[in-house]
Amino acid sequence: MGDTEDLGRAVVLVVEDEPLVRMLAADILEEEGFEVVEAATATAALAILEKRKDVTALFTDIDMPGGMNGLELAAVVNERWPHIALVVTSGVFRVGADKLPGDGVFIGKPYATSAPVRVIRELIRHKATISHHLTRRS
Repeated sequence: MGDTEDLGRAVVLVVEDEPLVRMLAADILEEEGFEVVEAATATAALAILEKRKDVTALFTDIDMPGGMNGLELAAVVNERWPHIALVVTSGVFRVGADKLPGDGVFIGKPYATSAPVRVIRELIRHKATISHHLTRRS
């Protein structure tokens, strides 16, 4: 768990319509030191992002009810909140990097419990490095 100190208390928004899968993902991330906010739909996720400015990562399933899937959600988040790290998952679809917005990463289900933790940490560090370099230039 000592690996998260340099990231601060990173906030991960987990978007998954299956309650048990969402709860498992949240538990995995919380055990590794992340603060987790949960949403069952893309619409609910966007409402959370409108209110919370501290979200640093999005971990979303692709296949969700409600008119907007996880890839569409990731595209909106990348456009409106480019500082947020994007991780997309699915047990049905397989998505190449060329279909993901920004520097998003795809993880297929079922995944090892360490996979989302590792990828989210890497992406948050990457985003922080880019932000630091951009801040130093201006």
